[in-house]
Amino acid sequence: MKEILCNSAYFGVTVSLIGYGAGIMLKKKFKYAFLNPLLISIIFVIGVVMLCGVDYESYENSAQYLSYLLTPATVCLAVPLYQQMTLLKKNLAAVACGILAGVLASLGSVLLLAFLFGLEHDVYVTLLPKSITTAIGMGVSEELGGLVTITVAVIIVTGVIGNVIGEAVCKLFRIYEPIAKGLALGTSSHAIGTAKALEMGEVEGAMSSLAIAVAGLLTVIGASVFAGFY
Repeated sequence: MKEILCNSAYFGVTVSLIGYGAGIMLKKKFKYAFLNPLLISIIFVIGVVMLCGVDYESYENSAQYLSYLLTPATVCLAVPLYQQMTLLKKNLAAVACGILAGVLASLGSVLLLAFLFGLEHDVYVTLLPKSITTAIGMGVSEELGGLVTITVAVIIVTGVIGNVIGEAVCKLFRIYEPIAKGLALGTSSHAIGTAKALEMGEVEGAMSSLAIAVAGLLTVIGASVFAGFY
């Protein structure tokens, strides 16, 4: 059985889709924020892979087809942004300042924690791109000499946490402005946070989509600068 699964071209895709589908069903039924479909699918896939004794390379090879959908899915995020273009132009200065503040807060928090916990430099630069999309974050981490595999894991965890607690944090700090909520989610938790922003509303989703791209570009520049601070 193990050999069959390892050699299967669609084992990874099938397990991933089943896990995500189960996560969606649980989220719809129980309405709890921590029942995030992506988080559920990650736990499900890890459990199945370990139970079946399938190595990671075999799973990755059979799940790579899902990665092909990442680019068109990201491009589709431009649609809600285009629909809110008038609102964006009207609040351009506030939007720019909000994204810049979010990027600086992300990089600054990693720098502070590195000092507090005495992290090695390679671990420090590994964490710097934690809040940007995986495609950009991997390149930043590799360029700075970080551990790319850990960077990917950290980016996913950051996104899931943002998706789970993002709305609650906005309510806690009484942030009701749709533009502010969208920018916060997109800047701090990239595409996974944007999925939550789209659930919250069209404006939130559009602003979050914009934040992903702009925050990614700013982090590429900012991470190079912050890497020299520690």
